Amino acid sequence: MNKSFIYRAEIDGLRAIAVFSVIFFHLGFEFFSGGYLGVDIFFVISGYLITSLILTELNQGNFKITNFYERRIRRIIPVLFFVIIVTLFTFVFILKPYELISFGNSLISNVFFIPNILFWREGGYFDVINNMKPLSHTWSLGIEEQFYLFFPLFLIIFWRYGKKKIIYSLLFLFLISFFISDYLITIKQEFTFYML
Repeated sequence: MNKSFIYRAEIDGLRAIAVFSVIFFHLGFEFFSGGYLGVDIFFVISGYLITSLILTELNQGNFKITNFYERRIRRIIPVLFFVIIVTLFTFVFILKPYELISFGNSLISNVFFIPNILFWREGGYFDVINNMKPLSHTWSLGIEEQFYLFFPLFLIIFWRYGKKKIIYSLLFLFLISFFISDYLITIKQEFTFYML
């Protein structure tokens, strides 16, 4: 990791609040009825950290896309595969045969970092049927990985044109994304929820 990148404890505190709000929401605590928004908070924090890291390294002239992807792989893959293995050995004895097919699909989709696409096609996040999908929470990891795939390339391309171009481009993307999301939420809620 970049030595000049400063650890910020308050950001880890915000991450903990985001994660616990989602956990308490799923446990049914009424005070946390909007706790699922913790996922969005987590996305914003991750986006901020990743953008800061990439821009710092680009500024120093030592950003390498291969190093970036290697760090993401080392950080995410071991934990993901641990969760997959534990879940596999646990739920293979609990799920019914027809549920095992869906579970197998979710395992495969996680390997290719597209669980959000699979779960969008299978039904809503808040549907009762999702209670028997042990890996349904990994949809957000799919979005995160898709962001990691495209966003560094975007920054590399626009870095050549100067920092102002990056700011203007990000502002433009933000506005377009906001308006598309605002429009799609009225006609395709599930799609809007699950997609990058």
